[in-house]
Amino acid sequence: MSLVPEREETRWLSARELSLVALFAAFTGIGGFIRVPIPFVPLTLQTLMVMFSGVLLGGRLAALSQLVYILVGLMGIPIFAHGGGPGYVLQPTFGYLLGFVCGAYVIGRFTEKRNPLTRSFLCVALVVGTTAIYIPGVSVLYLNLNFIQQKAVSLSTAINIGCLVVLPGDLIKIGVVLYFGPLLRQKIQMSSPDIS
Repeated sequence: MSLVPEREETRWLSARELSLVALFAAFTGIGGFIRVPIPFVPLTLQTLMVMFSGVLLGGRLAALSQLVYILVGLMGIPIFAHGGGPGYVLQPTFGYLLGFVCGAYVIGRFTEKRNPLTRSFLCVALVVGTTAIYIPGVSVLYLNLNFIQQKAVSLSTAINIGCLVVLPGDLIKIGVVLYFGPLLRQKIQMSSPDIS
């Protein structure tokens, strides 16, 4: 029995995994700069990157990539849709960032052991993962508007401005991931079968 495999087993992340986590954290940051300004919750490409991270990295690495993205932004680097820094936790949209971790993990867990990944199964995973983004996003939006910004906003209004307004854009993103996700994953698995 060699000592090298045992050392490899005790390592938390390989260099390849660290690189992929950093890459998808960067992709999510870049996605925040590509946006359509809508009041309260801008339409960005961040959720597209969250979906792709789940499909391509698996639950653990996808969630970690989103945690890295959040931590880098909270340290003061302006990579969020409206800037960065520790004060960002008081933004109405901070719940969506928390939802990115949840959504990436859910999509990744649903899809990581599925081989081949069918588009019907992927569609279910993406819808559930997107819901996992919306739940903390709309919840924090509602709480922030009512208790921090002192605006009387009903839950139905928060759902409307925090979910229904951006839902058509997210449905298009789900379509993009449905088309390209299985293809990209198949290419990655052919080049390195031990990705997730």
